[in-house]
Amino acid sequence: MEEQQQEKTHVVDSNFPLFSKTPKRPKLQKTQNPDESPEIPKLEKEASSNPSNPDSAAAKTTLFSDLGLSEWALQTCKELGMKNPTQVQSHCIPKILSGRDVLGLAQTGSGKTAAFALPILHRLAEDPFGVFALVITPTRELAYQLAEQFRAFGSCLHLRCAVVVGGMDLLTQAKTLMGRPHVVIATPGRIKVLLENPDISPVFSRTKFLVLDEADRLIDVGFQEELRVVFKCLPKSRQTLLFSATMTSELQTLLELSENKAYFYEEYEGFKTVDTLNQQYIQMPKNVKEVYLVYILSKMEEMGIRSAIIFVSACSTCRLLSSLLKELDHEPATLYSLESQSARLASLHRFKSGQASILIATDLASRGLDIPTVDLVINYDLPRDPTDYVHRVGRTARAGREGLAVSLVAQHDGKLMKAIEAEVGKQFEKFECKENEVLSDITKQGSYRDAMQLDFTISTPLLQYIHMPMLV
Repeated sequence: MEEQQQEKTHVVDSNFPLFSKTPKRPKLQKTQNPDESPEIPKLEKEASSNPSNPDSAAAKTTLFSDLGLSEWALQTCKELGMKNPTQVQSHCIPKILSGRDVLGLAQTGSGKTAAFALPILHRLAEDPFGVFALVITPTRELAYQLAEQFRAFGSCLHLRCAVVVGGMDLLTQAKTLMGRPHVVIATPGRIKVLLENPDISPVFSRTKFLVLDEADRLIDVGFQEELRVVFKCLPKSRQTLLFSATMTSELQTLLELSENKAYFYEEYEGFKTVDTLNQQYIQMPKNVKEVYLVYILSKMEEMGIRSAIIFVSACSTCRLLSSLLKELDHEPATLYSLESQSARLASLHRFKSGQASILIATDLASRGLDIPTVDLVINYDLPRDPTDYVHRVGRTARAGREGLAVSLVAQHDGKLMKAIEAEVGKQFEKFECKENEVLSDITKQGSYRDAMQLDFTISTPLLQYIHMPMLV
């Protein structure tokens, strides 16, 4: 069961092999005593270029044809409606094609997947064989989305792409890997189990690319053991590509400890949300959060909102809100860890296809999912970490589109809200609503003043759910 996140201290192992030694890249030109530790080179860091500067790389590179991609890749981009490369694509694609290890740090919805998928497929087309690339990602749903994107980019290559995640048949996945697909997309736990099979590990002996998507989450003490197994089975001549929307101290430390001089592109520093995102909050007593949530959802059509994601902190809250909204004639989809993988995929399909306009989810849905119709994100429970807030609200206002994020702030959430505002560098606006209007559906069906600590009474069908204690 998912627990509320607690603050924890991360300890980075200085021997953790983030980047492998690659003979093709230049070595340090320094004579040193064998007893001395090797000097750690600094990263080649490049921040976002100023478009007004005629000498900037971004000003010169405005077309995909300038990046060195094959003609078939350019045609694919055109067919997919990708007119011009984004900043992260302009800077990272040429470096990957030149054989460099790369860390790309860019906002959510900035096209990071294409920034590594296109150069990988370009190189695959030149020399197709076996498992050419292994992509590690923290969640199962994101793994399936990445597979869809790889298949779209590689549609003319007859790309064979395999998804290896938990919750699915292990034997079937092992057989799939023995068939040596071109690209394997996996979650850390499941790929670790498969690589521990001596028949499976040789499949990756010639892999050219390792990608860590959502790298800030993967470079975490919880995944270090899984990544050690992965690194052990991959060749030392591989390229390592890391992409993330946020930088963490653990990731920064590991980059500084890397023996190769990796290319580091940083589109922005710190935590940042996109300018097209409208961020607002509502203050209310904790025991009536459900009432305010229902009110916001009732205004979706009026505000022109096509679909919304409601983020909660616990699986029990997810189930409770789902039951409540069903009683109110909504049919929300749900996404949380206690569901079976088939149920999770079915819920996500319902939401993506428009069969359900509301998705209630834990932070399983906070990273990477790209659903263009999401116009609203509601933080029913505030995240304990500002980084998680950035990823949550990044599910809307993607790729230049507008979006709205509304956070429900209860009486004990003030410090959390201030911490989030401080980290993103922005003070949120207040969501305009009148208490009398919000509570207009509440009728005198019995007094719950003691339970609710408020001067109003609750009507059915809200009655049975609001009076229930919230399980965490």
